[in-house]
Amino acid sequence: MRGREGRGWLAWATLLMTMVPVSGAVANEVHHFRARTRDSFLAGELDGLSIDPLGRLALADRAERLSTLDEPFLLSAARRGDGFVVGTGNAGRVIAVDGKGAVRTLFEAPEAEVFALWADPDGTVFAGTSPHGKVYRITDAGGELFFDPGEVYIWAIARSRDGQLLVATGSEGRLYRVGIDGTGEILFDSEETHLRAMKPLADGSVLLGTADSGLIIRISPDGTARTLFDATQPEVVALASGPNGTCFAAVVGSEASLIPPPTTGGSGNGSKSNGANGSKNGDEPKGKVTVSEGSTQPRRPSRLPSVGHKATRSEILRISADGLVESLWSFSDETVYSLLVDHGKLWVATGQEGKLYSQLLTEGAQMVLEKDVDERQIVVLVPDGDGPAFATTNAAALFRFTGEGELQGSFTSPPLDAEQISRFGTLHWEGERPRGTQLKFSFRSGISAQPDLTWSPWTAARGGDEVSLDAVPAGRYLQWRAAFEADNGTSPRMDAVELSYRQLNLRPKITSLSVMDPGEVLVPTNFNPSNQIYEPAHPNRDGIFTTLRVASDRPETRRQKTLWKQGYRSLRWTAEDPNGDSLTYAVEFRAQGGERWLPVVEEQTEDYLSFDSTMLPDGIYRFRLTASDAPSGPQGLAEGAALVASRTSEPVLIDNTRPLVASTENQGRRLRLTVEDAGSPLREAVVSFDAGPWRKVVPKDGLLDGRREELAVEVPEGTTLVLLRLTDAAFNSATVDLSKELR
Repeated sequence: MRGREGRGWLAWATLLMTMVPVSGAVANEVHHFRARTRDSFLAGELDGLSIDPLGRLALADRAERLSTLDEPFLLSAARRGDGFVVGTGNAGRVIAVDGKGAVRTLFEAPEAEVFALWADPDGTVFAGTSPHGKVYRITDAGGELFFDPGEVYIWAIARSRDGQLLVATGSEGRLYRVGIDGTGEILFDSEETHLRAMKPLADGSVLLGTADSGLIIRISPDGTARTLFDATQPEVVALASGPNGTCFAAVVGSEASLIPPPTTGGSGNGSKSNGANGSKNGDEPKGKVTVSEGSTQPRRPSRLPSVGHKATRSEILRISADGLVESLWSFSDETVYSLLVDHGKLWVATGQEGKLYSQLLTEGAQMVLEKDVDERQIVVLVPDGDGPAFATTNAAALFRFTGEGELQGSFTSPPLDAEQISRFGTLHWEGERPRGTQLKFSFRSGISAQPDLTWSPWTAARGGDEVSLDAVPAGRYLQWRAAFEADNGTSPRMDAVELSYRQLNLRPKITSLSVMDPGEVLVPTNFNPSNQIYEPAHPNRDGIFTTLRVASDRPETRRQKTLWKQGYRSLRWTAEDPNGDSLTYAVEFRAQGGERWLPVVEEQTEDYLSFDSTMLPDGIYRFRLTASDAPSGPQGLAEGAALVASRTSEPVLIDNTRPLVASTENQGRRLRLTVEDAGSPLREAVVSFDAGPWRKVVPKDGLLDGRREELAVEVPEGTTLVLLRLTDAAFNSATVDLSKELR
């Protein structure tokens, strides 16, 4: 690391990619875990830290827990005076939280969930409930039923530009306009099951997001409806408006949906009932529900299958003032629950790991991580003084920014896999450490993939430009932690990290060793006799064997095909090294009954060997293959001495002697022959008369399979030239002229 004073190791920093093992080009060298990107830091656990647009870690703006609620679920929230109001699940409570965090229950609805809240400037709260979709008007004195559209879900409540109360519902997918007396009229009746999100705009229009087909619909002030976008994902969960008519939408996949199956009543199964006034469960709607004459319904566009679209869990869309929709950001593993434009940024609340992101409203800006809380889901964003307030569920709590920075924070990496038991070396880091700030590191290691009681304890935190890991026990997995400490509002910043390790050396493994048939040789697949010279190399000056060597070290020459060359034998094998080290091979031979292994080749890198077997006397031999992970140069070795593995072949017959005719007997035009071979069984006997085609000769016992056989050859009348060709199992051939035996 270098502080503000220098950048001594920028050369390697440009190579940092993600927090995974990175191996060098040379085997057995020191390996590194490297982290530099936004995604590599997001893979870890952040406490009190944020990640900026360049993927760098620093202490975050401080957000304090204003209040913790004794509720299983927090589902909605709104600003109310200098405090907040929240809606909960399972008990259907509407709870007020003042500016100091004091909590009191305003209202407890008969229904189980409060998915929608709106608070007027005078403190009046409108709460939408489920699974019997009703709207309650609540004051400090209590609450009463205000509007009952006879639906299953109330998903959103808001005031339009002209002050009218708008209610978006589910099971029937309708948008209602409700008067001060609780009388409602249908402003828009969609073909969708749910109007999941709603955002009134400054020009008097209303933006709607649906669940079922993932449509974004704009309702103009005159009631005309137009579909702006048909998303690949089925649910539009949040909408937000920005400057100059720009809007934002969050769409999620079906596996991320918050829509619960209906428990009672309604047509929440996706089918729509008939009639705007249809009551649910026998309950009569409160007030009169009418259909507005200006309401029009857009024809839903046909949905074509997406070709080549990479599935994402959540996606953020930007909608321009003229209706152009483009993808702004996507999340593969996180669910977006809420959007808010506040303090010149688009804020994005997500779940699974409880992260809060933001992006400046400037062209080319990147999404950054602002907060990572212990709670699993950040479900609601509410405008506030020093940044948005946000509410969490699992557990239910309300947070607000303080306008100050965190004093301390930490980053804990995920367990990093060295793939083998390793020793750990040194941590280097890149960034800035202003005077007075602190950045210290601690480590632990283990053998199990997830940290447990068998892991070593965390080492004492240490700072410095380079931090030694000599106190960390050898292990397969490593985890590191960085502790940040601010000074006078200034935070250290970490851009990148590199940790070195070296695997303990493990023995290579030879998984197979086979002997090919006599005469079979291996050559590169690009071997072409028409345009290459490919001959045996000159005899080895250190030994007797001539081998077939690859003339080039290019990668394409390393794949082989099988050809045939008289007098050659070939060995082929497979071997691997658990450390990923490059292997070199030695091949030795020993005659049956011999006492010493003698060399054939040494320091070979190919996994096969073809050699001229005519250099050996006929007999039975064995070959021994030795694989070594010792490097051929000075580049080092995995931790520990070089290790080898050996394997001995099956018995190999070397037979370079040709078959012969041991005796003949002339019986007129019939020749009786005894043929034999010194080393191998006979495989073929053919005869030619007067240079005619070769014809098979059948032995006396009908099977040509022994080292000694008796043959009978019927010679046609008038034949002057009789040739017999014999071939043994080692492909040694001999051609004998039998013409003289006819005289």
